[in-house]
Amino acid sequence: MSSSPSPTARVGRLAVLAVGLCWLAVLFDGLDMFIYGSVLPHMLAEKALGLTPDQAGDLGSYATFGMLIGALTAGTVADRIGRKKLMVACVALFSLASGLCAMAGSVAVFGLGRTLAGIGLGGLLPTAISMVSDYAPRGRGALTVGMLMTAHHAGGILSAYVALWVVEPLGWRAAFWFCVLPLLFVPVLARFLPESLSFLLAKGRGEEAGELARRYEVELPTAPADKRPAADRRHSLANLFRDGEWTQTLLYWLASFGGLLLVYGVATWLPTLMRGEGYNLGSALTFVVLFNLGGIVGMLVAGRASDRFGAPRISAIWFALTAAGVFLLSVHMPLALTFTVVFLTGVFLNSAQTMIYATVSIRSSPENRATAVGWTSGMGRFGAVFGPWLGGQLLAANKGDWGFTAFALAGLSSMVFIGIAALRGSKRTTRSGSEQELIGAH
Repeated sequence: MSSSPSPTARVGRLAVLAVGLCWLAVLFDGLDMFIYGSVLPHMLAEKALGLTPDQAGDLGSYATFGMLIGALTAGTVADRIGRKKLMVACVALFSLASGLCAMAGSVAVFGLGRTLAGIGLGGLLPTAISMVSDYAPRGRGALTVGMLMTAHHAGGILSAYVALWVVEPLGWRAAFWFCVLPLLFVPVLARFLPESLSFLLAKGRGEEAGELARRYEVELPTAPADKRPAADRRHSLANLFRDGEWTQTLLYWLASFGGLLLVYGVATWLPTLMRGEGYNLGSALTFVVLFNLGGIVGMLVAGRASDRFGAPRISAIWFALTAAGVFLLSVHMPLALTFTVVFLTGVFLNSAQTMIYATVSIRSSPENRATAVGWTSGMGRFGAVFGPWLGGQLLAANKGDWGFTAFALAGLSSMVFIGIAALRGSKRTTRSGSEQELIGAH
């Protein structure tokens, strides 16, 4: 005798659908972010658009500058139009911007396309994190956010295969045309993705939020978005610099700057630098795959290691191991050993920055925690802009072999800054939530 699925099973599948749609959106985000670094060796080899190494570094920074704008404005825009509409708009924006890159006849137009894509990329990620936090299964919020961030690195892996299978036969423009395909996903996202519960509550639409929460079998957020007056929020920022806290705050900001310089510098220049070390394009793109596989593993283990040994300690150790791995990449080793080093570097690099946010969260008072983490992330974004530019300048000066050394030094500086900050921060506050929930903040 057959029986129909239980209501619990049905709503469980609905929750998976909501989180799954966000995962796909972030997958496309990662594809669009990493595609430039994956096709860059080919573009430089054929001098596409008359591109020079220093211009290539500038173009990499345009995308990260766009991400800075997108991340800083996402909250304000989402509060006006809703999380769902913003996610749909961001996917549409970076998909169309890739089309502009594919059609570009000059470096200037290509740069405009990458800047617009960056705005969409920067706005999507924090919004998607907010969405999955609302619709995660009960008691699985941290795990769900961690799983969401694996999509970003899965997109990086996909970008390497797109470059390998599409660019060689069809040219670099075809890779950016491929990145327009997520536009077909926009109607699906608009049709099936529910609105954010936090947004509905903040807008006074509690009945609608309650109905969605019951349908998806998730809990309503305990409080809506921050409604404190602007003066109170400025007071929270000022608290980061009072009573000697300014040194601690600056140390966190400097650590975040170095961490994101390292993340986005390596993400942009890894294939090009590895090709400069004598590896062929196929091997260089395999490094991208291994690097992002390491990132997926790192995202899944970072929280557990932090819970067991302490986020400040693990953050410093992770950056030291990252610096060692990045420096070793400048040494021509047997291919199998190089593959191993790239994978392990991906494990540590892509989760080391997460540990900074966890450390800031632990060392901040509850009323200042959101402000402290938000500003640490924002200041780090300037490192994300600087990293790709720095790599381009080194290559333009025929000092590409110094690229890995420069990025390794950035990792060491973050190790020092977060280590000193952790030693100085003797005052601990009670944790108000899992450190793993900060996995996607960078």
